[in-house]
Amino acid sequence: MNTLHRKAVVQITGFLVLLGIVLFVPAGTLNYWEGWVYYVITCVGVLAVSAYFLRHDPRLVERRLRLSERGEPERSQRVIQALSGTAFVAMFVVAGLDRRFHWSAVPTFLVVVADVLVVVGFLVIFRVFQENRFASSTIEVEAGQSVVSTGPYAVVRHPMYAGALPYVLATPIALGSWWALPCAVIIAGLIVARLLDEERVLARDLPGYREYCQQTRYRLLPGVW
Repeated sequence: MNTLHRKAVVQITGFLVLLGIVLFVPAGTLNYWEGWVYYVITCVGVLAVSAYFLRHDPRLVERRLRLSERGEPERSQRVIQALSGTAFVAMFVVAGLDRRFHWSAVPTFLVVVADVLVVVGFLVIFRVFQENRFASSTIEVEAGQSVVSTGPYAVVRHPMYAGALPYVLATPIALGSWWALPCAVIIAGLIVARLLDEERVLARDLPGYREYCQQTRYRLLPGVW
Protein backbone atom coordinates (compact mmCIF):
# COMPACT_ATOMS: atom_id res chain seq x y z
CA MET A 1 0.00 0.00 0.00
CA ASN A 2 1.56 3.30 -1.09
CA THR A 3 1.38 6.64 0.73
CA LEU A 4 -1.64 7.86 -1.25
CA HIS A 5 -3.63 4.73 -0.47
CA ARG A 6 -2.73 4.96 3.22
CA LYS A 7 -3.83 8.60 3.41
CA ALA A 8 -7.08 7.79 1.62
CA VAL A 9 -7.79 4.85 3.92
CA VAL A 10 -7.12 6.95 7.04
CA GLN A 11 -9.38 9.79 5.88
CA ILE A 12 -12.20 7.49 4.74
CA THR A 13 -12.03 5.39 7.92
CA GLY A 14 -12.10 8.52 10.07
CA PHE A 15 -15.14 9.86 8.22
CA LEU A 16 -17.09 6.61 8.41
CA VAL A 17 -16.29 6.11 12.11
CA LEU A 18 -17.37 9.70 12.87
CA LEU A 19 -20.56 9.19 10.85
CA GLY A 20 -21.38 6.06 12.82
CA ILE A 21 -20.83 7.90 16.10
CA VAL A 22 -23.03 10.91 15.26
CA LEU A 23 -25.71 8.58 13.86
CA PHE A 24 -26.04 6.01 16.61
CA VAL A 25 -24.78 7.60 19.84
CA PRO A 26 -27.47 10.34 19.90
CA ALA A 27 -30.05 7.69 18.96
CA GLY A 28 -28.99 5.69 22.02
CA THR A 29 -29.61 2.44 20.18
CA LEU A 30 -28.44 0.30 17.29
CA ASN A 31 -32.06 -0.62 16.61
CA TYR A 32 -32.38 2.15 14.04
CA TRP A 33 -33.07 0.68 10.62
CA GLU A 34 -33.24 4.04 8.84
CA GLY A 35 -29.81 4.87 10.21
CA TRP A 36 -28.37 1.51 9.12
CA VAL A 37 -29.73 1.81 5.58
CA TYR A 38 -28.32 5.32 5.27
CA TYR A 39 -24.99 4.25 6.76
CA VAL A 40 -24.63 1.31 4.38
CA ILE A 41 -25.48 3.49 1.37
CA THR A 42 -22.89 6.04 2.45
CA CYS A 43 -20.22 3.41 3.12
CA VAL A 44 -20.76 1.73 -0.25
CA GLY A 45 -20.84 5.09 -2.05
CA VAL A 46 -17.69 6.48 -0.42
CA LEU A 47 -15.74 3.24 -0.76
CA ALA A 48 -16.80 2.60 -4.37
CA VAL A 49 -16.02 6.14 -5.55
CA SER A 50 -12.69 6.20 -3.70
CA ALA A 51 -11.64 2.77 -5.04
CA TYR A 52 -12.57 3.77 -8.59
CA PHE A 53 -10.49 6.95 -8.60
CA LEU A 54 -7.57 5.42 -6.72
CA ARG A 55 -7.36 3.01 -9.63
CA HIS A 56 -8.34 5.20 -12.59
CA ASP A 57 -7.33 8.72 -11.56
CA PRO A 58 -5.08 8.72 -8.47
CA ARG A 59 -4.01 12.29 -9.27
CA LEU A 60 -7.55 13.45 -8.53
CA VAL A 61 -7.48 11.69 -5.14
CA GLU A 62 -4.02 13.05 -4.35
CA ARG A 63 -5.07 16.58 -5.24
CA ARG A 64 -8.24 16.46 -3.15
CA LEU A 65 -6.39 15.03 -0.14
CA ARG A 66 -3.57 17.57 -0.42
CA LEU A 67 -5.88 20.55 -0.76
CA SER A 68 -8.14 19.26 2.01
CA GLU A 69 -5.15 19.06 4.38
CA ARG A 70 -4.06 22.58 3.42
CA GLY A 71 -7.53 24.08 3.87
CA GLU A 72 -9.39 26.90 2.17
CA PRO A 73 -7.22 29.85 1.07
CA GLU A 74 -10.19 32.26 1.03
CA ARG A 75 -11.36 33.53 4.43
CA SER A 76 -14.99 33.67 3.28
CA GLN A 77 -14.84 30.00 2.34
CA ARG A 78 -13.28 29.05 5.67
CA VAL A 79 -16.26 30.65 7.42
CA ILE A 80 -18.74 28.89 5.11
CA GLN A 81 -16.99 25.54 5.59
CA ALA A 82 -16.99 25.91 9.38
CA LEU A 83 -20.70 26.71 9.42
CA SER A 84 -21.47 23.87 6.99
CA GLY A 85 -19.50 21.36 9.06
CA THR A 86 -21.31 22.40 12.23
CA ALA A 87 -24.73 22.17 10.56
CA PHE A 88 -23.80 18.80 9.00
CA VAL A 89 -22.94 17.25 12.36
CA ALA A 90 -25.99 18.86 13.97
CA MET A 91 -28.23 17.29 11.31
CA PHE A 92 -27.19 13.78 12.35
CA VAL A 93 -27.29 14.54 16.07
CA VAL A 94 -30.83 15.94 15.81
CA ALA A 95 -31.92 12.96 13.70
CA GLY A 96 -30.47 10.60 16.31
CA LEU A 97 -32.20 12.42 19.16
CA ASP A 98 -35.40 12.34 17.11
CA ARG A 99 -35.07 8.56 16.91
CA ARG A 100 -34.39 8.29 20.65
CA PHE A 101 -37.35 10.41 21.73
CA HIS A 102 -39.71 9.52 18.85
CA TRP A 103 -40.43 13.09 17.80
CA SER A 104 -41.16 12.25 14.14
CA ALA A 105 -43.22 9.72 12.24
CA VAL A 106 -41.90 9.60 8.67
CA PRO A 107 -43.71 7.09 6.40
CA THR A 108 -41.52 4.23 5.19
CA PHE A 109 -42.12 5.02 1.52
CA LEU A 110 -40.75 8.55 2.05
CA VAL A 111 -37.66 7.11 3.75
CA VAL A 112 -37.12 4.86 0.71
CA VAL A 113 -37.59 7.76 -1.73
CA ALA A 114 -35.09 9.81 0.28
CA ASP A 115 -32.58 6.94 0.18
CA VAL A 116 -32.94 6.87 -3.61
CA LEU A 117 -32.21 10.62 -3.73
CA VAL A 118 -29.11 10.07 -1.60
CA VAL A 119 -27.90 7.50 -4.14
CA VAL A 120 -28.68 9.91 -7.00
CA GLY A 121 -26.58 12.54 -5.26
CA PHE A 122 -23.64 10.13 -5.05
CA LEU A 123 -23.98 9.23 -8.74
CA VAL A 124 -24.03 12.87 -9.86
CA ILE A 125 -20.93 13.68 -7.81
CA PHE A 126 -19.18 10.58 -9.19
CA ARG A 127 -19.95 11.74 -12.73
CA VAL A 128 -18.57 15.20 -11.93
CA PHE A 129 -15.30 13.70 -10.72
CA GLN A 130 -15.07 11.67 -13.91
CA GLU A 131 -15.47 14.79 -16.03
CA ASN A 132 -13.35 17.24 -14.04
CA ARG A 133 -10.09 16.10 -12.51
CA PHE A 134 -9.70 19.57 -10.98
CA ALA A 135 -12.89 19.12 -8.92
CA SER A 136 -11.43 20.15 -5.58
CA SER A 137 -12.30 20.11 -1.90
CA THR A 138 -11.16 23.74 -1.76
CA ILE A 139 -11.81 26.74 -3.97
CA GLU A 140 -8.70 27.85 -5.82
CA VAL A 141 -7.26 27.76 -9.33
CA GLU A 142 -4.23 25.52 -9.89
CA ALA A 143 -1.51 25.72 -12.51
CA GLY A 144 -2.67 24.10 -15.73
CA GLN A 145 -6.34 24.23 -14.79
CA SER A 146 -8.78 24.99 -17.58
CA VAL A 147 -12.52 25.51 -17.85
CA VAL A 148 -14.53 22.29 -18.10
CA SER A 149 -17.67 22.74 -20.19
CA THR A 150 -18.53 19.16 -21.15
CA GLY A 151 -20.67 16.43 -19.58
CA PRO A 152 -22.67 17.72 -16.60
CA TYR A 153 -20.85 21.06 -16.88
CA ALA A 154 -22.68 21.66 -20.17
CA VAL A 155 -25.98 21.53 -18.25
CA VAL A 156 -25.21 23.60 -15.14
CA ARG A 157 -22.11 25.45 -13.93
CA HIS A 158 -21.97 23.69 -10.56
CA PRO A 159 -23.04 20.06 -11.09
CA MET A 160 -21.21 18.84 -7.97
CA TYR A 161 -23.35 21.13 -5.81
CA ALA A 162 -26.40 20.10 -7.85
CA GLY A 163 -25.64 16.54 -6.75
CA ALA A 164 -24.92 17.56 -3.17
CA LEU A 165 -28.30 19.27 -2.74
CA PRO A 166 -30.54 16.18 -3.09
CA TYR A 167 -28.08 14.24 -0.93
CA VAL A 168 -28.23 16.82 1.86
CA LEU A 169 -31.94 17.64 1.68
CA ALA A 170 -32.94 13.97 1.52
CA THR A 171 -30.72 12.91 4.44
CA PRO A 172 -33.07 13.90 7.32
CA ILE A 173 -36.00 12.12 5.67
CA ALA A 174 -33.83 9.08 4.96
CA LEU A 175 -33.05 9.04 8.68
CA GLY A 176 -36.75 9.28 9.57
CA SER A 177 -36.57 12.78 11.01
CA TRP A 178 -38.54 15.92 10.23
CA TRP A 179 -36.77 17.84 12.99
CA ALA A 180 -33.37 17.51 11.31
CA LEU A 181 -34.69 19.07 8.10
CA PRO A 182 -33.94 22.71 9.15
CA CYS A 183 -30.26 21.77 9.48
CA ALA A 184 -30.33 20.43 5.90
CA VAL A 185 -31.97 23.64 4.69
CA ILE A 186 -29.21 25.67 6.37
CA ILE A 187 -26.58 23.51 4.65
CA ALA A 188 -28.32 24.02 1.30
CA GLY A 189 -28.24 27.78 1.84
CA LEU A 190 -24.52 27.59 2.65
CA ILE A 191 -23.94 25.56 -0.54
CA VAL A 192 -25.53 28.40 -2.51
CA ALA A 193 -23.33 30.93 -0.69
CA ARG A 194 -20.27 28.79 -1.41
CA LEU A 195 -20.96 28.50 -5.13
CA LEU A 196 -21.57 32.24 -5.49
CA ASP A 197 -18.25 32.95 -3.80
CA GLU A 198 -16.62 30.25 -5.92
CA GLU A 199 -17.83 31.96 -9.07
CA ARG A 200 -16.21 35.17 -7.87
CA VAL A 201 -12.85 33.41 -7.45
CA LEU A 202 -13.08 31.52 -10.75
CA ALA A 203 -14.11 34.61 -12.71
CA ARG A 204 -11.11 36.41 -11.24
CA ASP A 205 -8.46 33.68 -11.58
CA LEU A 206 -9.52 31.15 -14.25
CA PRO A 207 -9.12 32.28 -17.88
CA GLY A 208 -12.26 31.65 -19.94
CA TYR A 209 -14.60 31.27 -16.98
CA ARG A 210 -16.56 34.44 -17.69
CA GLU A 211 -17.18 33.24 -21.26
CA TYR A 212 -18.24 29.84 -19.90
CA CYS A 213 -20.80 31.56 -17.66
CA GLN A 214 -22.30 33.23 -20.73
CA GLN A 215 -22.41 29.89 -22.53
CA THR A 216 -23.86 27.87 -19.62
CA ARG A 217 -26.47 30.15 -18.09
CA TYR A 218 -27.74 28.10 -15.16
CA ARG A 219 -25.88 27.48 -11.94
CA LEU A 220 -27.81 24.62 -10.29
CA LEU A 221 -31.19 23.94 -11.88
CA PRO A 222 -31.59 23.95 -15.68
CA GLY A 223 -34.20 26.48 -16.72
CA VAL A 224 -34.53 27.86 -13.17
CA TRP A 225 -31.25 29.22 -11.75
